[in-house]
Amino acid sequence: DECGLVVHVPAVLGHVILGEGNASVARLIVRRLIPDAASGSTMHDIISTRFDYSKLDQPKQPVKIRLNSTAVNVQHINEKTVEITYVEGQSTNRVRAKNCVMACYHAIVPHICPELPGKQKEALRKTIRMPLVSISVLLDNWNAFKKLGIKSAYCPSSFASDVRLAYPLKFDDYESATKPDEPIMLHMYRIPVAGDGTFAREQFRLGRHELLAMPFEVFERNIRDQLARMLKDGGFDPAREIKGITVNRWPHGYAVGYNYESESIGYFSDRQEWPDEKRLWLTGRTRYGRIAFANSDANASAMNETAIEQAYRATQELTNAS
Repeated sequence: DECGLVVHVPAVLGHVILGEGNASVARLIVRRLIPDAASGSTMHDIISTRFDYSKLDQPKQPVKIRLNSTAVNVQHINEKTVEITYVEGQSTNRVRAKNCVMACYHAIVPHICPELPGKQKEALRKTIRMPLVSISVLLDNWNAFKKLGIKSAYCPSSFASDVRLAYPLKFDDYESATKPDEPIMLHMYRIPVAGDGTFAREQFRLGRHELLAMPFEVFERNIRDQLARMLKDGGFDPAREIKGITVNRWPHGYAVGYNYESESIGYFSDRQEWPDEKRLWLTGRTRYGRIAFANSDANASAMNETAIEQAYRATQELTNAS
C-alpha cells in the first residue's frame, strides 16, 4: 500500500472504565477520524459506546488504524518515500508512505531506525522513564472514607504512595457513586524505586527489576494491609469490602528529563531551565528526512497535553518540509 502518512504508536482502545486516565481522549480522537468505529458525537456518549474494531482498518478509508502491528524497521528508500516493516501475527509486512511519525518509546527508536545519525541515536538511547504501578481496587462501599472525612491520602513511606477514591463524574448515561453504601473504585499508585540515595537512573532500573520479580500475591497482601491500617478507625474490613484488585505494571511508565552530568532528574519545570545540550530529548526528536518523532518522550514530560503538543509539532515539521 501507499499512503501519505504512517504513524507508529502502540494503542489500546478498549472499553473505557471511569478513572481510566486518557483512554477517553484516545477514543474521541479515533471516532473523529473514523466515525463508523463508534456511535455518538459527544464526550458524554463516548463513555458507554462500544467500538467496532472491524471499522478501524478498511481499504477505502482515508484513515486506517492497524492494531497488533509492531514496527521493526523504518527507513527511507529514497528522498520522497519511507518504508515501514511491521510484524502482524506470524507475518511480516511492508508499507510505504511519504512521511512517518515515530510516536513510540524513544529508547527503542535506534533499533528500528538504523539510518539515524549517531548523535541522535545516542540521545534517544538515553531516554529515561520512571516505573509506575497503577492499582485499581473495587470496594463494596466507601463508608470508612466517609466516616474519616477523607477522599484521598498521600503516603510517602507506604507500599502505595498515593491513594484516592474515583473522581465523582456525571454524564448523560453514567453517574459515579454518590452514596457511601454504593460500590466504588479506589486508585492506588506505587513508584517502585530504591530510597537509598542511589542515582535516579539506577533507582529506576531497580524498580523495573522489582516489577518483574514481584508476584501478584505480594501486591495483594500489601494493598490489603495498607488499607486496613489506614482505614481501621472508619471500620474498614478488607476481607469484606475489597471485591477485586487489578495491578497494572508499567516498567517504562512516566517520561522524565534527566541530566546525565549532575545525575539529577527533572520531572517538573526545572528541566526546562537546563541548557539545550543537556536536554537530550531535543536532539532525539530532531526530524530526519521524512521521519519525525512525537510521544511524551519528545518533551520529557508524562502529560497528555505534552503528547498532543508533540504530535502537532511532528506533523507540522513534516508538512513544512514537504
